[in-house]
Amino acid sequence: MLSWSLTKPGFQVAQRVAWREVRNADLPPTEDPRTSLARLMGDADLGDAVLLVTSRDITRYHLAQATVEGDAATCLATVGLSNGERVGQRSRDPVWLPGTVNILLHVGRPLSDGAFVETVSIVAEARTAAIVDARVEIGGALVTGSGTDCIVVAAPLGEEPERFAGMHTAIGEAVGAAVTQAIREGVAVWRQDFFKAVAERKSAAE
Repeated sequence: MLSWSLTKPGFQVAQRVAWREVRNADLPPTEDPRTSLARLMGDADLGDAVLLVTSRDITRYHLAQATVEGDAATCLATVGLSNGERVGQRSRDPVWLPGTVNILLHVGRPLSDGAFVETVSIVAEARTAAIVDARVEIGGALVTGSGTDCIVVAAPLGEEPERFAGMHTAIGEAVGAAVTQAIREGVAVWRQDFFKAVAERKSAAE
């Protein structure tokens, strides 16, 4: 299993990959967002970590693992689709509750550069397939992801890395299965939270 731990409020870390939950107050309009985020990460002693930013509640994370023919893949993801888009159809509607899909995928074998590229491709395809299967619709269009989705792939170092990790390989199958499960669960929970937030917003306005 991929190990990760809660370090400080607002941060979750997995092998120096950090999730940062942000609000408007964290990103002052008078400051470059990169400067704001660097400051926040420095304050948490995580300046060297790969950063995944989201407005989604990071306690609503999803962890899934799959093993195929001895090859293991583990996916840690947070899912928010309130600013979802359909690829090739950019929305112009304002977003009142931003969100994103952040994915950390760990495989148990070393990967070549080409296998890393194949793995990222499979992660993206599995994420999109899970979202499309859930039939999330925004602005009359079925969503395929959000405009700020991020993917991080981690693998151990080794002198004989796997040359291939496509869908015809055991690694590729494990990656696809783990990501699909995590995103499928994430979409279901996000949908519940989103409609609850919509109802609360409507009630407050009445």
